[in-house]
Amino acid sequence: MTTHSDPGPGAAPAIELRGASKVFRTPSGAGHTAVRDLGLTVRQGEFVAVVGPTGCGKSTTLTLVSGLEEPTEGQVLIGGEPVTGIRPEVGFVFQQDAVFPWRTVLSNVMAGPRFRGVPKAAAKERARDWLGRVGLAAFEDRYPHQLSGGQRKRVALAQTFVGEPRILLMDEPFSALDVQTRALMSDELLELWGGASAPDTAASVVFVTHDLEEAIALADRVVVMTAGPATVKEVFAVDLPRPRQVESVRLEPRFIEIYREIWSSLGEEVRITRERGAGHAA
Repeated sequence: MTTHSDPGPGAAPAIELRGASKVFRTPSGAGHTAVRDLGLTVRQGEFVAVVGPTGCGKSTTLTLVSGLEEPTEGQVLIGGEPVTGIRPEVGFVFQQDAVFPWRTVLSNVMAGPRFRGVPKAAAKERARDWLGRVGLAAFEDRYPHQLSGGQRKRVALAQTFVGEPRILLMDEPFSALDVQTRALMSDELLELWGGASAPDTAASVVFVTHDLEEAIALADRVVVMTAGPATVKEVFAVDLPRPRQVESVRLEPRFIEIYREIWSSLGEEVRITRERGAGHAA
């Protein structure tokens, strides 16, 4: 079920990549092309998951959208405007927890608003509100080392959502968690995002993952990237109703059909990557 990424009539896409490529210089001075000729749009309030072989350039795609890196060629736009640096309306959840170990949970969540000039009392109120939403109201005086992996990830979500991002970029945020905690965090993410209940105000999400089941359970569309250097191979619509519970939706017959359809495309790229690796090893 390949679909075109149409943002809708009269509306600029929340995110758009137009022929975007990124070449990095290696220590030897040679060029390494991470992504090439990327073309993709993400609509307002849409949840898009990106899957592809290991090392193909998925994370580089996020850094281009975030403004952390500039494309070597092509354009990256947010709301129809070129990305020229880091923007306040963009939130980024990394694979590793970006928490300050010397700060309490409350202080960590307050840090973003305070950095953006929000008065201390208002920042504390907003931080406490989000800690309540992620189930950590009773842990505001704890330090990161006193929390479980799932609790630290909840802190990371509160840190991001307290800034009310219009664009939410997520780079394998739950990959280090055990299976049960990962499912719970996925359900919490969907609830916090609110795309099913408030599509006009929900953030536009780009979620990078190696887990195809996770991608289908969360997303409106799944983007399959080619073996590196990455470009968009196919885009698949996920026509599963919302709201969703991650564990139960995986048992739906339609979920299994979508999985098989996407894997027929993704599996080819995974095999190419493995063959390249075996060739280098030989």
